[in-house]
Amino acid sequence: MKIFIDTANLDEIRKVSSWGIIDGVTTNPSLIAREGKDVKTCLRDITKIIDGPISAEVMSLDAEGMIKEGIELSKVHSNVNIKLPMCVEALKATKKLTLMGIKVNVTLIFSAQQALLAAKAGASFVSPFVGRLDDIGEHGTNLISNITQIFANYSFDTEIIAASVRNPIHVLEAALAGCDIATVPYKILQQMVSHPKTDEGIKKFMSDYNNLKKHNTDA
Repeated sequence: MKIFIDTANLDEIRKVSSWGIIDGVTTNPSLIAREGKDVKTCLRDITKIIDGPISAEVMSLDAEGMIKEGIELSKVHSNVNIKLPMCVEALKATKKLTLMGIKVNVTLIFSAQQALLAAKAGASFVSPFVGRLDDIGEHGTNLISNITQIFANYSFDTEIIAASVRNPIHVLEAALAGCDIATVPYKILQQMVSHPKTDEGIKKFMSDYNNLKKHNTDA
C-alpha cells in the first residue's frame, strides 16, 4: 500500500520524506490556508520535496469552473492531480479533465455508489472519508472493503485513497482491505512508528550494552 502524507506543511513533508516511506501528498484549501501561502506557491514548494502524486483541490462547484481551475493547477507540475468534491458537476468535470490527460481525485466519497460513478467518469483516484463515517456511527473502513471489491469485479484502474484517517487502526484496516493508498496526517505517521514494547526493548538493549561496557572498563 502506498502512503501519502495529508498536509501542506513543508517541515512535516521534509521530515517524513527523510524516512523513505512517503509516495505522495494530499492537500486541501484548509491545510494550505494554515501555511499562509497561495495554492500554486505551496504546490511548487511541495514538488521540490516529493516526487509523487500531489492532490490540489478546486474551489468551484460548477463543472466549467472546476475544469478551468483544474487546468491552471495542473500546469504547476506534472505530478499535480485535481481534487474535485463528489457531485454531478464533478463527474462532468472529471470526464473532461481526464480526456485532457489531467488526473482527477474525486474526494468526499461516503458511499461505494459514489466511488463507482467517479471511477466510471474516469477518476484516477477516489477518496473515501473513513474517519467522518466513524463520527456518525458507521465503520468507515467497511466502505474501503466494498469499494475494493467493486473495483476488482470490473477491473477499474482507479486507485482508492483512504482519507480522513484518525488513527493507526484506520491505516491497518485499510491495508487489510486491499486499499491502494492511505493519506495520513503527520501525527498519525509518528504513532505508526512507535510501540511501547519497542521503546522498552531499545531501553533494555542500551542498558545491557552500557553495563557490559562499564564492566569491561572496570576490568
